[in-house]
Amino acid sequence: MPVKYNGIQIDLGYRIDLLVEDAIILELKAIERLAPIHQAQLLSYLKLSGKQLGFLMNFNVLHLNDGIKRVVNGLPES
Repeated sequence: MPVKYNGIQIDLGYRIDLLVEDAIILELKAIERLAPIHQAQLLSYLKLSGKQLGFLMNFNVLHLNDGIKRVVNGLPES
C-alpha cells in the first residue's frame, strides 16, 4: 500500500496481508496472543488507506472464531 502525503507519494510502503473487494483489510497473524500493537497496526492501515473495516485474524488458536477481531475506522467515540 503506497503512502501519500499532500499529494506526494513517499517511497515508504506498508504491506497489508489481504485486501478483500477493495474494501476490507485482513491482517493475518499466527502468534500466541494478540497484543494491542496488532490492533493499532491494523487501525493505521485502515486510516492510511481510507478503508473503514478490517479484521485481525490469529490462526494460532484452537477455534478460528476465537482468533478474529473486528476493527472499524471512523466510528464516533461513545
